[in-house]
Amino acid sequence: MAPLIGLSTASVYPESTAHAFTYAAQLGYDAVEVMVGIDALSQQIAAIKQLSEHHEIPVCAVHAPCLLITQRVWGTDPWGKLERSADMAHELDADVVVVHPPFRWQRDYAREFVQGIEGLEQSTGVAFAVENMYPWRASQKRGMEVYLPGWDPSEEDYANATIDLSHAAVAHSDPVEMARRLGDRLRHIHLTDGTGSAKDEHLVPGRGTQPAAELMRYLAEREFSGHIVLEINTRKAGNAEQRRADLAESLQFVREHFVARSTA
Repeated sequence: MAPLIGLSTASVYPESTAHAFTYAAQLGYDAVEVMVGIDALSQQIAAIKQLSEHHEIPVCAVHAPCLLITQRVWGTDPWGKLERSADMAHELDADVVVVHPPFRWQRDYAREFVQGIEGLEQSTGVAFAVENMYPWRASQKRGMEVYLPGWDPSEEDYANATIDLSHAAVAHSDPVEMARRLGDRLRHIHLTDGTGSAKDEHLVPGRGTQPAAELMRYLAEREFSGHIVLEINTRKAGNAEQRRADLAESLQFVREHFVARSTA
């Protein structure tokens, strides 16, 4: 099976979740990943289902609200957030929930995280794909470890994982090598780019220094059949047409570089 090429609703910010579905349908994306965030619409299952049906485009994944700015979205209990994310995934026929590892100060959550994720997958039937993060760095040389049990999912016993290329750039880690370490546990890709700065840039793939094309070719060779989701930052786009152009360029990047063996 070929992977679904999806658009993250985060890619159209500051436009809304509804705009993301419109862009995805118009540009020919296969699916949408819903980032549950401060946009109230993103938190409403019925509204998301209506958007999906109206645009005839499925939701492939739900990104749990685990950012600093979403600490109070769906309450403050981290396990409760993940359970609600799984409920949303079930209602929308999505098969993946993307989740970040805990912050160090979430001690009880962090202590039980690896086993808790396994338990949630067994009880819900949804894949919780833990995403790679990065040390927080004020400069190129000094970093602070803020995630427990760690920012690299390939070092833990997760059944499913997500690789984000912008996060890999900040961490100065090689996403292709991480993909090799994860093997069949790699379920989900956030395709984007970065330059290796301390800032999480989420550039259009091909505009940074990450081996995005190499990763696409590697995944094609191993017949990856998960999700490839474009998660880029378009906040600096001057208008809707420029945002549309960035989203179209990102989709074209996947089509150009992910070429399955059977069609090569």
